[in-house]
Amino acid sequence: MATAATRSNPHPHILVFPYPAQGHMLALLDLTHQLALHGLTITILVTPKNLPFLSPLLSSHPSSITPLVFPFPSHPLIPPGVEHVKDVGNCGNRLIMAALGKLEDPLFNWFNSQSNPPVAIISDFFLGWTQHLATRLQIPRLAFFSTRAFLVSVFDYIWNNVEKVKCLSEVEFGHLPGSPVFKQEHLPSLFKLYKRSDPDWEFVKDGLLANTKSWGYVLNSFDALEGEYVQWLKTHVAHDRVFNVGPLSLIGPDVSDRGNSGSSSDLNDQVMTWLNQCPDGSVVYVCFGSQKLLRKEQMEALASGLEKSDTRFIWVVKPGTTQQHVEGFGVVPDGFEQRTAGQGLVIKGWAPQALILNHKAVGGFLSHCGWNSVSEAIVGGVMMLAWPMEADQFVNARLLVDDMGVGVRVCEGADSVPNSDELGRVISEAMTEGGGMKTKAKDLKDKAFAAVSHGGSSMNDLVRFVKELGQLGR
Repeated sequence: MATAATRSNPHPHILVFPYPAQGHMLALLDLTHQLALHGLTITILVTPKNLPFLSPLLSSHPSSITPLVFPFPSHPLIPPGVEHVKDVGNCGNRLIMAALGKLEDPLFNWFNSQSNPPVAIISDFFLGWTQHLATRLQIPRLAFFSTRAFLVSVFDYIWNNVEKVKCLSEVEFGHLPGSPVFKQEHLPSLFKLYKRSDPDWEFVKDGLLANTKSWGYVLNSFDALEGEYVQWLKTHVAHDRVFNVGPLSLIGPDVSDRGNSGSSSDLNDQVMTWLNQCPDGSVVYVCFGSQKLLRKEQMEALASGLEKSDTRFIWVVKPGTTQQHVEGFGVVPDGFEQRTAGQGLVIKGWAPQALILNHKAVGGFLSHCGWNSVSEAIVGGVMMLAWPMEADQFVNARLLVDDMGVGVRVCEGADSVPNSDELGRVISEAMTEGGGMKTKAKDLKDKAFAAVSHGGSSMNDLVRFVKELGQLGR
């Protein structure tokens, strides 16, 4: 019989705090879905404009998941009404991270007002300040990494050695498996943009360093992809509370509305009807995430490249503001849609990405290589045409192209304009021949599915994670 000290709490109350950026939030909501299925009681913290993203989760778990809505704290450099990174772009992360830090005292007061407060905090790694909150509350905090184990290792090193790394044109990570080397310009943009002595930037740095003190780590990756880096992390933090539970998109709720805050059934039907008429593996899906808006020259080069490739395509175009539209940002060139009416489909705004990537007609994904997109591509078994631009994308492109052999580079850099002839040729060759990439992508998909199946590495870690949470609050 279990003693009071070891008895598991079947329904521990956990606070989940996602970061308001698509690639971060989707993965943590998928994890929250699994925790609810395993019997946990969850309070999930969002600001008002991010509440609609919780709709699928709340309708699936009305009795076990409760939203906690706090007003978005003001910041002098954030326009009124902005509460999500998609509205300010990647360079706005610093501001949103700093603004959300103002929730520490209100959250502390909320905890102390509860008759049954959460026994642990699971928060995004961009919310490292919640480690200080957890310390004040004397409860464990788990850092959720929406990305891969390798990037966690890179972040740990560069933020602990800022001045040294900033002086190098190439950075060698000799302490990591394989001793990888990266150019300075290919390091995560949050680090490249860091400015010493700026209060917001110092807050960001402090939060990212605080992640290393968290009670546990949860990662959206799987062992067959990068098990050696997970082992390195366990050794580095000197405990085994490192849980590699991805790809989380495979074990989240229904994917048809994934990442959407509105109604989309008509669009889903239209896209699926179009794809159903295409041969298997013949369509290249083109999307650069929720934050990146291409400028006029890039839009024209990409449109021309797609047309010249003579390949079927679905191109998702992020709409900009009225002023950005006037300046040509995100504007599809005149006549393009008419000329390619039989060849492709242009979607302006949100698209059912996970649904598209899982359709048998889709064989390739022209992407910026954000981790959420990479993960969904792996699950769909499609090869990647990589155009890394910022954030962790250069690091991810290296994994896909050089290490795993499931992708090819088509361009590099946020400001680069591809040569449309070359782009068209690479798309055409990759989609018709693939050079073994398509086969390797299918193999990687099989490994991803195996990881989240019963007895698989990710499912075992998820069970272990839930068991650890069950020991809390007793």
